[in-house]
Amino acid sequence: MENSNPPLMSTYKKLLSSPPAPCNVDSGKEYCELPVIDLGLLNTDRSEVCKRDIAAASSDWGFFQVVNHGIPSDLLDRIQLEQVNLFHQPFDKKVLDFSANSYRWGSPAATSVHQLSWSEAYHIPLSQSHETFKHNSTRETIEELAALLLKLASLLAGILAERLGCNAEYLKEKCNSETCYMRLNHYPECPNIPSGLFGLIPHTDSDFLTILLQDQVGGLELMKLGKWIPVKPNPAALVVNIGDLFQAWSNGVYKSVEHRVVSSPHHERYSVAFFLCPSYDTIIQSQEQSSIYRRFSFKEYRQQVQEDVKLIGYKVGLSRFLA
Repeated sequence: MENSNPPLMSTYKKLLSSPPAPCNVDSGKEYCELPVIDLGLLNTDRSEVCKRDIAAASSDWGFFQVVNHGIPSDLLDRIQLEQVNLFHQPFDKKVLDFSANSYRWGSPAATSVHQLSWSEAYHIPLSQSHETFKHNSTRETIEELAALLLKLASLLAGILAERLGCNAEYLKEKCNSETCYMRLNHYPECPNIPSGLFGLIPHTDSDFLTILLQDQVGGLELMKLGKWIPVKPNPAALVVNIGDLFQAWSNGVYKSVEHRVVSSPHHERYSVAFFLCPSYDTIIQSQEQSSIYRRFSFKEYRQQVQEDVKLIGYKVGLSRFLA
């Protein structure tokens, strides 16, 4: 397994050996329990209470967990096994078998250790999963999971749209199997490295919402009241977080919260993220007369994010689009 991990240590040796600049990396000592939403209540006379709780968590936390979500446990077990097999292939094979756009590692634009993500990932547009993975069992597992996560994400987005008084069908039309994507993440252990190294640097998500499947290692943290709060893994739940597009579309009602993954010196970590994204021509605009953000397209937003990362090493996000 030694030659399966990307050469993070040698590639970023200079960054790792330089004195780190001051950075707020301190984590809270207590795990937080994110709001837990039982989606089974949607099929009962408590449906409206469930929808209200989803909207409240999206406004108060920007994060929540869902149980009775409809994803079979055996499928979640299978995707974890497929992940381990994929990431434990020799590094050279991963580079040869997958394009640079599909298999990614480290942070090429990093100019300091605080801009470095100690991780590797497979980036999978749903429309290209058949081309990305040649192995039948891997491809079938990913496609089965992607279809169910798209259904779940569309359900949640529709509920959140309805609570704003908007047309729930609009997001279902704009966000589909041609526009959404998944990412398989692996965070190798990082022994003998100073604390404060990120598996994934602090960021917000550039989508409507994200659904996260994670193992029980932990490491996910979110910003709450100016402090980083570790999230306690829940084996029965999936984590959902609001993205930038929903924050802009809701005029700040729903919160896209900064989050990160802290590396572990002793344990590797795996997760799967599903991103509910619209087509590039989708216009993001609040229905409120006094809007916080100006009107923009998803394509314009993505291009601005990519330009910022290339030029300054990190994403600026919605503050670029204030009205």
